Amino acid sequence: MDPQNIKKESMTQDSFQKTVYILKDEMYRFAKKFLMSADEAEDVVMDLMMKFWQKKDELLVVENLKSFALRSVKNECLNRLKHHEVKLGFASQTRHQSELYQIETNNMREQILGFISQLPDKQKMVIHLKDVEEYEISEISEIMEMEENAVRVNLMRARQKVKESINKLYAYENRQIQGLGI
Repeated sequence: MDPQNIKKESMTQDSFQKTVYILKDEMYRFAKKFLMSADEAEDVVMDLMMKFWQKKDELLVVENLKSFALRSVKNECLNRLKHHEVKLGFASQTRHQSELYQIETNNMREQILGFISQLPDKQKMVIHLKDVEEYEISEISEIMEMEENAVRVNLMRARQKVKESINKLYAYENRQIQGLGI
């Protein structure tokens, strides 16, 4: 066989843009939710895109690029959190915010996002992927490298904790209103 006739499969810049680079916005949103920092999330995505480009031909054998990309984001975020505790940023600040601040914001969406940010990492990522990004349980299972049942359990626990936090907030607001005689 003539070696010149043997084509090594290779990913072109165009095919890279259509299959990998197109995932950058989704990767960014996921990284931002996990890291709570827009700059850090951008860094994660750009670093991963550079790594993906360097290994673009190896990506040809990956069956589900979206799952692979989001799993890579998850792993990169975990690495950064382990090595840069200071970069927990908003997540650790949120844990120490007073109930008074949360009430003053009077914005339920922000309060819910604050409650979600206080969840353990797995629960935070699962609820984000399911309720914000609207992934199916099977897709989340693949991205998070967890059994589907474990995804369901983490999702149920996350939603229950958010619900409890909302109920506590309402109870607190009601006590404040009653105390004022309104």
